Amino acid sequence: MAKKKTKEEMAEEDLLKIMFVGRSRAGKTTLCQYLNNMDLEYHKTQTVQVFNNTMIDTPGEYLERRYYRGPLVVTANDADVLIFTQPANEKITFFSPGYNSNFPKPCVGVVTKADLADEKGIDNAIKYLKTAGADPIFVTSAYEGTGIKEFLKHLEKLQKEKIKKNNKLRAEGKI
Repeated sequence: MAKKKTKEEMAEEDLLKIMFVGRSRAGKTTLCQYLNNMDLEYHKTQTVQVFNNTMIDTPGEYLERRYYRGPLVVTANDADVLIFTQPANEKITFFSPGYNSNFPKPCVGVVTKADLADEKGIDNAIKYLKTAGADPIFVTSAYEGTGIKEFLKHLEKLQKEKIKKNNKLRAEGKI
């Protein structure tokens, strides 16, 4: 017979785990820092980093180099939702069309660095994320704090859905 889980174990199990995917300097680490009320300090992410057991920050090379895409897919197993990040001030993307099909998880798009781009740059970033299969898409600037509130509201919705699903599975004795 399975041992009864403590409240702490259930709370840990209910945490929404998100993974950030994007090219180097796309704003993944800055977004993680902003969401965790940390000082915004750029540092090159060399390895997978985890913030507060809920946010997985991946190196940009995992997306930029084909031979690292396997580890990206494996790392995604620990996440509930993926956040595709596309800087608004970039004229290219590393997300291929339908990139979301590599992951059996929801993929949300976040346009970063909106404060550094014009309307055309923002529109292109949205187009790149849509083509990659991200939905919904949020336009943000961590430095100005714009778009973050809407993004957080969506994450809270996903968190509530996960708790509801887990409670149902617990009631059925499946977890």
